[in-house]
Amino acid sequence: MAAPVLRGCHLGRRWALACIDGGSRHGRVAATGFTSSGKRGQSFVAQQPLITAQKSKKGEQKWAAVVGLEIHAQIASNSKLFSGSQVHFAAPPNSLVSFFDASLPGTLPVLNRRCVEAAVMTGLALNCHINKKSLFDRKHYFYADLPAGYQITQQRVPIAVNGSLAYSVCVGKKWRQVITKTVRIKQIQLEQDSGKSLHDELRSQTLIDLNRAGVGLLEVVLEPDMSCGEEAATAVRELQLILQALGTSQANMAEGQLRVDANISVHHPGEPLGVRTEVKNLNSARFLARAIDYEIQRQIDELENGCEILNETRSFDYKLGCTVPMRDKEGKQDYRFMPEPNLPPLRLYDSASLPAGADLQQVINIDQIRERLPELPSETREKLIQQYGMLPEHSFALLNEVGLLEFFQNVIKETRAEPKKVTSWVLNIFLGFLKQQNLAVNESPVTPSALAELLNLLDRKVISSAAAKQVFEELWRSKGKTPSQIVSERKLELMQDEEALERVCHAVMEEHPQVVMDMKRGNPRAINRLIGLVRKATHSRADPTVIKETLEKQLSS
Repeated sequence: MAAPVLRGCHLGRRWALACIDGGSRHGRVAATGFTSSGKRGQSFVAQQPLITAQKSKKGEQKWAAVVGLEIHAQIASNSKLFSGSQVHFAAPPNSLVSFFDASLPGTLPVLNRRCVEAAVMTGLALNCHINKKSLFDRKHYFYADLPAGYQITQQRVPIAVNGSLAYSVCVGKKWRQVITKTVRIKQIQLEQDSGKSLHDELRSQTLIDLNRAGVGLLEVVLEPDMSCGEEAATAVRELQLILQALGTSQANMAEGQLRVDANISVHHPGEPLGVRTEVKNLNSARFLARAIDYEIQRQIDELENGCEILNETRSFDYKLGCTVPMRDKEGKQDYRFMPEPNLPPLRLYDSASLPAGADLQQVINIDQIRERLPELPSETREKLIQQYGMLPEHSFALLNEVGLLEFFQNVIKETRAEPKKVTSWVLNIFLGFLKQQNLAVNESPVTPSALAELLNLLDRKVISSAAAKQVFEELWRSKGKTPSQIVSERKLELMQDEEALERVCHAVMEEHPQVVMDMKRGNPRAINRLIGLVRKATHSRADPTVIKETLEKQLSS
């Protein structure tokens, strides 16, 4: 049987690293993993054993939780998996539907080359074995938003198998205490997305939007190697960053481009695994962590009260913070898997097996895709740590906010300030203002050039740190002004007149004799109090170090 014809598709806009939803059951954002050597994305720390799901009282038997994930990532492609219909978020309902998407009789699937390349690239980045021959199957189920009554997927022989994903978790109160774990990847498969059901409760009716029907998905199946919500959320965040770095998916969870199903069970260590439940369609890392941790505790409570765990599908009610039953879990027999008769086997090649004279537009070379792999997030973090002496937690933060790494690098190029100073300003001041205003990096009124100029003024001791913050606030409010203009207009330059500073210090000491006495007695707080008073008198235009030297000189004279 001949290989299926591949339909070409241009990617369009490529997105950079995205903002990742924070939060965890410990009240802090879990760190994402970084590697030092070896296979791409592979952990450099051996996988840790399962942790207990609950602290047991003395004499009670402990519980262990087992968590596996099924992650559906929408492929970054201009058209759908088997049709030429365009893919756009928030398009008018049913405006992007072809005859094939609507399952009209006589229509046939034509495979999108871009989607296949995205699947291969993702598999390579996740250390998977790429199957040179994969098969398509029909998975039957009957929902109103699935016109054909079946989904085309890859159940028997998927495109990629046996991979791994490394991620890091915080194990102590300090960010620097992180361990790297690895979760095995069972398989990556290509499949169609379904349409969307829109429930109108006021009219008691359901409307169907088929714009999403047939959009290409990558289903990444993670083995049950995790044991709590925080681990699962951190693994998903790391996968999200990898997909965005590859450009294979925008992976925006808020737009439904990355959806997670969690399979959860609990058991006593050393005993067989328990009955699992599946929590469906989790669309944020924070909700994923909360749903898993709730479900673990719910199952423990049920078993300790003598009840049984049902093999069922549940959903997470984020308002109530709990999972609720949806339906009994379908078994494989219910889906009636069968080979897809309209699609022959998908055949891939490497440089050694590529047929002579093959049409390069109709074949996919795995080795060529491997050569195009970009730098992965773990490698970027390691490079930041080595190049700038950056703390691991700072490298995580720069990558976890979309566009922030590029902003940081542009500032570094244009300033003479130390990288440590730049990192502090970008993560503490700049990012803090963005969070307060709920803005993305590309919406910031302060450009990298403006921040670099401000840091140069600070580095040359033209202004003090306090004055620099005032300049930044003015930059944020007033577009078009440069830091130098603001410094000049508001007269924020540091005092260069030593005699004038000496007069101010003398006046402050005369006005506060008790503080001076405390300072002479060796009270360390007294000198800081005097420095603060002098800075106030000079409107923060005096360097604290110079103030201290001047005060000590006058005391000793």
